Amino acid sequence: MALAPLIDTHAHLDSSQFGDDLDQVLLRAEEAAISHIITIGCDLESSRKSCELAAAHDFIYAAVGFHPHDATAVNDQSLAELRKLAGQEKVVAIGEIGLDYYRDHSPREVQRQAFLQQLNLARELELPVIIHDRDAHEDVLALLRQAGGNELRGVLHCFSGDAELARACLDLGFFISFAGPVTYPRNDALRAVVKTIPTEYLLVETDCPYLAPQTFRGRRNEPAHVRLTAEKVAELKGISLEDLSRITQLNAHRLFGIGTIDQSSKIAYQIRDSLYLNITNRCTNRCRFCAKFKDFNVKGHQLKLDHEPDAAEVIAAIGDPSRFSEVVFCGYGEPLLRLDLVRTVAAWLKENGVKVRINTDGQANLVHGRNILPDLAGLVDTLSVSLNAADAETYQQWCQSGFGERSYQAVKDFLRLATDCIPEVIATAVTLPGIDIAACERIAAELGVDFRKRDYNEVG
Repeated sequence: MALAPLIDTHAHLDSSQFGDDLDQVLLRAEEAAISHIITIGCDLESSRKSCELAAAHDFIYAAVGFHPHDATAVNDQSLAELRKLAGQEKVVAIGEIGLDYYRDHSPREVQRQAFLQQLNLARELELPVIIHDRDAHEDVLALLRQAGGNELRGVLHCFSGDAELARACLDLGFFISFAGPVTYPRNDALRAVVKTIPTEYLLVETDCPYLAPQTFRGRRNEPAHVRLTAEKVAELKGISLEDLSRITQLNAHRLFGIGTIDQSSKIAYQIRDSLYLNITNRCTNRCRFCAKFKDFNVKGHQLKLDHEPDAAEVIAAIGDPSRFSEVVFCGYGEPLLRLDLVRTVAAWLKENGVKVRINTDGQANLVHGRNILPDLAGLVDTLSVSLNAADAETYQQWCQSGFGERSYQAVKDFLRLATDCIPEVIATAVTLPGIDIAACERIAAELGVDFRKRDYNEVG
């Protein structure tokens, strides 16, 4: 089985530690299915070398910039040279830049000035930034906001902060990248942060030749070892390495423009060992928290349909359903708007001995003007219904149903009626601000169904 491809978004291939065997290092990277590497500049010399490496190798790209340790070298002349380097074809970012108050190799005020100048250059050139932040969290955030906030794009590389810092960076639209330290036995705090990061903002890196994962700790790091970091991040996120590969490949494309977006899984897309079916992008609700209003991306799958598939297309997209633990009608839309298709495909799945689940907003009876649940009897094993609130007013505030205030009672009625037709019925609620999860769980119990809370900002 082919290895899942990965991108090392932060390497220092110009390092003297690779001086004797860089060709072998790059060969091992290719053998380990590292599809792309971004090699990073820390001053003019390393930025030039990074550009040379990118020009010489198809799968290597470059970032150019002044590390905070070299902030004293930033002046009008060096910035002009940096601008020229940034214009080269395979330069994809300004970096690494930032602040380092741990070693203080450059005076802090000089660091701040150099950081701001390079942020302004990146904004002017419309390039993302790669941020180094060590013991300087407040000033890094302040300068990011000063330089344009959400007008900037970028990544906090080799993230070492806490969940509060991560949230502040996410609020600015920045990605968060993790390196070898996430594998270190005593780094539970960092692993806890990984669990809080929405997958659409995750990246992985080596920062080689530094910070090798635990297996190689104390030895030189290299791009092939990013797989060990990726395996740990996937484990922490509760997804497969193949899922993380697809997610981080897409994220690197979104941020740096490298690689391609896999458009092959719009209809049937796999997460972990389940297959999900995206049969419509239409929906009964217009939920304020729905991620499709930002991006049709779910765990690295792009789900914006160019047409609604018919049953034959869906079955063809599924292929051999026995490969999966379950098949789920879900996607970025309300599947029960297409009741006839759901019944046709579900019947085929049951003929093949496959477990079937439907994720729904629970308003199908309003849509079709009758109780449609008997139509699903014998075809569906599990029905997961989005309850999302403990009262009608809160539900409508968040979910914005086209049926208005009566929609919430309809959802509860749907849940109660479902128990007569479907073996397993689950009410779910997203952990949104102000949602009383405990009250939602009590309502589920009153309706005689199971309950599951879903983390806000974690789709799929």
